Amino acid sequence: MTPRFVRYAVIDWSGAKGSRHKGIAVALCEAGDAAPRLQHPDGGGLWSRSAVADWLVHAAAEAPTLFGFDFSFAPPYVARQGYLPGDEVPVTGPAFWAYVESICADEDLGAASLLERTHRRHFYFGKADGIKADYMHNRACEAHYNAQGGGKPSTVYDAIGAAQVAKASFSGMRLLHRVHPHVPIWPFDPPPESGSLIVEIYTSIAARAAGRPRGRAKMRDLPALNDALLAVESQPHEGLPPDDHGADAILTAAWLRRMAPRPGLWNPAPLDRKIAATEGWTFGII
Repeated sequence: MTPRFVRYAVIDWSGAKGSRHKGIAVALCEAGDAAPRLQHPDGGGLWSRSAVADWLVHAAAEAPTLFGFDFSFAPPYVARQGYLPGDEVPVTGPAFWAYVESICADEDLGAASLLERTHRRHFYFGKADGIKADYMHNRACEAHYNAQGGGKPSTVYDAIGAAQVAKASFSGMRLLHRVHPHVPIWPFDPPPESGSLIVEIYTSIAARAAGRPRGRAKMRDLPALNDALLAVESQPHEGLPPDDHGADAILTAAWLRRMAPRPGLWNPAPLDRKIAATEGWTFGII
């Protein structure tokens, strides 16, 4: 079954400490080919993660919307039969989100304390932690993507450097726990016959589909963004050029609109019940 939606939203996410985050951008588009529009929190300014959660629940109730987030929805599980081997934690995605929520008192759905204190030994912060390769564990979808030549995705256990996704992913799990009672999350939940749904995405997949070369996924001017939008059958963005976070969200929302009707993307061959329950899958990887 291929789910049908009337709107598509992508959230470029951030795990940074604090209450408002310049790294968060939200783009929304309807069915058709109009360019996605950046959304802004009530009162203007920068988004908080909590405000994104509230906005999502409201938007999901308004109209059947497919939401895409660019963080890992769960740590690797299958390869080592555990999220944090040797530590007592749950063994399914939704239960693990609840666990992350229960141990993190960080501001605005943050989760830095999980990495820095509660489960510190599992995360690589620098040379003092030993050999970085010993921490480079991947989910099944990440290994599959790499084997196809898609590139080597970051692991949630790597907590150092600008490219790390660790803090964003664990803070994102707190958001998933908050919104899950209101909106199903694929593939932990099956796609609904009607209503809204949340999926994990890589903005880099959308950039590659739009013809952006590897290593140059970021669109830092309006002509680059509009060339990419044209490649995914969207009208151009009008007005002032967005920052790179906004450009990522806009392009990926347009890509998600184009790709969501394709049945094969909802049934990737390697995705089985065990992977779906524990690790999840990134939409667009087949």
